[in-house]
Amino acid sequence: MARKFLSGNEAFAEGIRLAGPRVISAYPITPQTIVVERLSEMVEEGSLSAEFIHVESEHSALSCAIGASAVGARAFTATSSQGLLYMAECLTYASGGRFPIVMMNANRSTALPWNIYGDQRDSISLLDSGWIQCYVENAQEALDLALMSYYIAEKKEVSTPFMVNLDGFVLTHTYEVTDVPEKEQADAFLPGYETENKLDPDHPRNLGFSVGPEHNIAFKYKEHLGILHAKEAVREAEERFAQIFGRQYTGLVEAYRTEDASFVLITLGSIAGLVRETVDRLRERGEKVGLLRIRYPRPFPNKEIAEVLGNVRAAAVLEKDISFGNEGTVFSNVNSALHKAGIPVPVSGYIGGLGGRNISSEEIEGIFADLKSEKRKTMFLGLGGEGEWV
Repeated sequence: MARKFLSGNEAFAEGIRLAGPRVISAYPITPQTIVVERLSEMVEEGSLSAEFIHVESEHSALSCAIGASAVGARAFTATSSQGLLYMAECLTYASGGRFPIVMMNANRSTALPWNIYGDQRDSISLLDSGWIQCYVENAQEALDLALMSYYIAEKKEVSTPFMVNLDGFVLTHTYEVTDVPEKEQADAFLPGYETENKLDPDHPRNLGFSVGPEHNIAFKYKEHLGILHAKEAVREAEERFAQIFGRQYTGLVEAYRTEDASFVLITLGSIAGLVRETVDRLRERGEKVGLLRIRYPRPFPNKEIAEVLGNVRAAAVLEKDISFGNEGTVFSNVNSALHKAGIPVPVSGYIGGLGGRNISSEEIEGIFADLKSEKRKTMFLGLGGEGEWV
């Protein structure tokens, strides 16, 4: 185990090196570029044995990864923002084809107005594309998820592509002390990729075929089941990871100081670190508050959210996303989980951080203060006023 001072991008590249993809399809876009730059250096110096293919667009990058996966090769690509949206057509090809590609997305605002800074509207808008999605908090988790994502995606009963999301600049370009495992440890954790879902001259099969209305729904149902099976694969991967590397993760969600909490703030990504610090400060003042970090919005943790929020007085969702004309998408999902479980907890929705705008600890304290006032709200942080429920 080596301890290094790495940015989130560099940490993720180290994790991909350890995972050993056979094909890397690369196209640069800020703030993702450093990931593929570091991987190209690793291929050049010989620390990673892979075909590094510099393609002409993001659409081509994912198309190339699909082709590689279709012949049974472990594949990787990365993107951000407009690049992810340019890939949108290919996302459903990858998920519908059951190709367990891993892709890192550096979360960044989408145009217009043009903006290179980080919010999560790019990936949240594609939650329905059939990919597993995970949002990491720090560089260490980014490195570890680069390894675990392949383990989860390649499980036969899952066979689903995996998008790992890192907040642009806040995480991709921030340096942290990170433990980098030895290659021997990584090999012990992640087996080589073997699949029957590939083009093979000795065992011919049809991939990428057309299906009419009568049978199409059966394929979509199997795709849905694949993501649901990822819940068990996440648990298995984390247990195996803890045994080999000594770091234990918390599954689809992370609940922090929620056991006796009256008020809980739900969020995802790197902002969870600031929320955690704010929770600790308010706890010192005797306030019963807690944090629920959603690590995986797909598969969505309906049961876990209901269990954590079952006895709280009120909760709020803070997200860097909005479904224009309605509300935050994560907010919608959380409310659905509570409704299905029959839990009448009032939930407020807060939109913040769009275009990379800073979210302060004082604003987070203000959210908890709002929850205590027992007034259900939807708010745009930084605009000084409430939004409208529609």
